[in-house]
Amino acid sequence: MLNPNMHRPDAVDIQSQNDFKPFEVVEGDLARGLVLLCDHASNAIPQCYNNLGINHSDLERHIAYDIGARELTIKLARRLNVPAVLSCYSRLLIDPNRGDDDPTLIMKISDGAIIAGNVDVDDEERSLRIARYYQPYHDEISRVLHAAADQGIRPDILSVHSFTPTWKGVPRPWHAGVLWEENDEFARPVIDGLKQDRELCVGENEPYSGGMPGETVEKHGRIHNIATALIEIRQDLIADMSGIDEWADRLGDILEDITGPRLKD
Repeated sequence: MLNPNMHRPDAVDIQSQNDFKPFEVVEGDLARGLVLLCDHASNAIPQCYNNLGINHSDLERHIAYDIGARELTIKLARRLNVPAVLSCYSRLLIDPNRGDDDPTLIMKISDGAIIAGNVDVDDEERSLRIARYYQPYHDEISRVLHAAADQGIRPDILSVHSFTPTWKGVPRPWHAGVLWEENDEFARPVIDGLKQDRELCVGENEPYSGGMPGETVEKHGRIHNIATALIEIRQDLIADMSGIDEWADRLGDILEDITGPRLKD
């Protein structure tokens, strides 16, 4: 059952939340051969969940969303005229970058913070969050990719994330990392493009490893033979618009050089 200080959204709550959209879309030209995704774009939580019982300062931390990732994704999509799909809810509500059977789909503790509204989540509430937030986001990604397939196009997928400058007190040296597994057809040119700037420390499958079961790029990309990459950018580098503009220019130049429509087999 739910924590007694929370309450489960009933039918009235859900109906009143019709203006809370689980995803947003930036329209673009599918023929450009690229689709951008942003799994952790937002720290928003529907009002009925009372911020899951956590304070505002925790909602501003990396545990709630990927700082700078939304703004960077939107700038890239508009510059390149490619479609993007972004989540509109906090990863603390439910994490779209997990398989729906993953035990970390709804986190009870994250980087030392107890998520009170998740502590006693039962199967019914889990299913509700999947249906109301998680699944619509993934359905929209599928819709975009099916639209591309209908045009005979198999686009590359780039998923945009950000990571903390330190973890458990240890500084992370990378400015950015590119994650991939099995097929580096798309990831390799992104890595090579970033490494052209010798002042950048670029990680390969850092600060995390690619290939986590159930993650978004696997669900929509790898298992369908679509070339994918997940980019992680250090959060202090895209924490303001100046940094976001800089990385949008850097990645935009690289992606313009390496992307193009891929015909469906």
